[in-house]
Amino acid sequence: MVAAIRFRRDEVFIANIIKCRPPANRTPEPDEVRACSSFLLRQIELLRPQLICTLGLPATRAFLPETGSISAVRGRERSWRGIPLVPTFHPAYLLRSPEAKHDAWADLKLIARRVGRPVDGV
Repeated sequence: MVAAIRFRRDEVFIANIIKCRPPANRTPEPDEVRACSSFLLRQIELLRPQLICTLGLPATRAFLPETGSISAVRGRERSWRGIPLVPTFHPAYLLRSPEAKHDAWADLKLIARRVGRPVDGV
């Protein structure tokens, strides 16, 4: 996904909302997210990202708690503490639901446009 919008891996920082994997790789519980949030906030503070892209509902809810579903919020830019934020589907979801790849690609093109690196066909 990163390469598709012409970013090198060293230009992108990938972080998790929690810093350890939940048992059986389940969705993180809200208390687990709260317990790890200070680490993520500090990473963001230090990195001062140009844009945040959340992948999936748990990550999106860490930034936009009122979020109902990822389908309802993906596809348009939001703002979090003055930083542009674009929610999209988690890559694991896209593997299970290939029909959503079209929407995810639109989200990635939005990101590329937002940071001044549009891809062909944007």
